[in-house]
Amino acid sequence: MGLPANAMALWVFLFRVKKKHPSSIYMANLALADLLFVIWVPLKIAYHFNNNDWIYGEGLCKVLVAFFYGNMYCSILFITCISVQRYWAVVHPLTQLQKDNCVAIALSVTIWIVVWVITVPLYLYEQEVRVTNVNIVTCHDVTRPSQNKMAAGYFLTMGTLGFFVPSLVCVVSYVLMLKALQKNISDPTIGKKRKKAIVLIITVLVMFIVCFTPSNIMLIVHYSLLLSGAKDNLYGFYITTLCLASLNSCIDPFVYYFISEDFRNHIKNTFLCRSERTVEQMRVSFSALKYSKKSNTYTSSSGNTRSTEC
Repeated sequence: MGLPANAMALWVFLFRVKKKHPSSIYMANLALADLLFVIWVPLKIAYHFNNNDWIYGEGLCKVLVAFFYGNMYCSILFITCISVQRYWAVVHPLTQLQKDNCVAIALSVTIWIVVWVITVPLYLYEQEVRVTNVNIVTCHDVTRPSQNKMAAGYFLTMGTLGFFVPSLVCVVSYVLMLKALQKNISDPTIGKKRKKAIVLIITVLVMFIVCFTPSNIMLIVHYSLLLSGAKDNLYGFYITTLCLASLNSCIDPFVYYFISEDFRNHIKNTFLCRSERTVEQMRVSFSALKYSKKSNTYTSSSGNTRSTEC
């Protein structure tokens, strides 16, 4: 589900959206992050079907782990950017900052660099561990005692800075957005903005509650127990929460669909096989028809417009 959905989303953002804006830039990067994660999922599936016996080598194991956590924190950061951008678009619609693509591009590049840097430690210690009593080679499921402190310190830091801080930023953005909309509730255009804002908030909150919160809390609990030397019997819950974290690559396209009317229109036109030229002709024709009706005339340019559909 994640592969075709994110591939189509990325294609729409790159080739169908002619007028780029900050939201589309953030969403294109989010789709790319999901796509880079999804292409490695078959290895993870094969690993678990093979009774948690990793047969693909240390290098691929490290790549799989790095892309998994890289995707999770990339998604969190880009969703945070989308949330802040929507806040600026609603509360400060006339400011240049919320329309500046240069800021969005610079921030996106920074996020990719930061995520690449923070995943480097995952390549520095062995992810493969042989469990002799069951004769399997695990990938990331078992940590060597000599590496407990490094792994625990890394994931405790990531759980705090990579999840809780962005979550707080999202919540603050949504609260301020709703307060601003509440002040101007008498404005007829505010009703539509308020509805879109609420849909976005619900979608993102569901994603955080279902995908990101359980996995990050479990990471903190798991590595806290590992650091303290206490017995950890939470492996089943740990794996379940990591599976839930993978769902974000399937839910993200719904974020694009609900918050971007352009995205919905491009998806519809793509399925109807309408070219950009045809869509523009239809738009001009429709505008001319509305104008003629307002002018109490009955002429329309739609008769000269041909649409190309499958």
